[in-house]
Amino acid sequence: MQQTNTDLVIRNPFGTMDVPAPSDSEVMGYAASTALAGDAADVNAAQWASIAAASDPLEGIWASRWNGGADPTIAGDTPDKWKEGRADVRVAGGRIYLRFDWDHGRRHGLIDATRDETGRLVGKYINLTNPAIMRPWVGRVVDAARIDGCFPNGRLDFRR
Repeated sequence: MQQTNTDLVIRNPFGTMDVPAPSDSEVMGYAASTALAGDAADVNAAQWASIAAASDPLEGIWASRWNGGADPTIAGDTPDKWKEGRADVRVAGGRIYLRFDWDHGRRHGLIDATRDETGRLVGKYINLTNPAIMRPWVGRVVDAARIDGCFPNGRLDFRR
């Protein structure tokens, strides 16, 4: 009989698998070459979510959407199509965690990020449904109802 490792410590407040090495050299290299203006011309500027903004500027329930990759589990999906879902944002231990879903809650992802010296959120995404998929992610909190975000293949945005 094999014994379970009970010394496992989980950093994120959701109790799911942690993002491995969320501040590694791939993440920092991507962050150094990425800019998010947070202006009215950004694709996330138009209102697309129907979740009321909470009093906390970051923590709470958000709508999420991403593009830039095709999810093979969704019939007819293509990289340019938005995959929408819900998200829960929490701050713990100086880190920002964004747990989100898509495909009507059947698929899940987690972002583990910190704020850099410019105020951007810099970290890494892991697909909790298929943990082999990990990407650097950079976000900008525009206001209490909008977080613009991108990864090397496309966008991963949040709205209220």
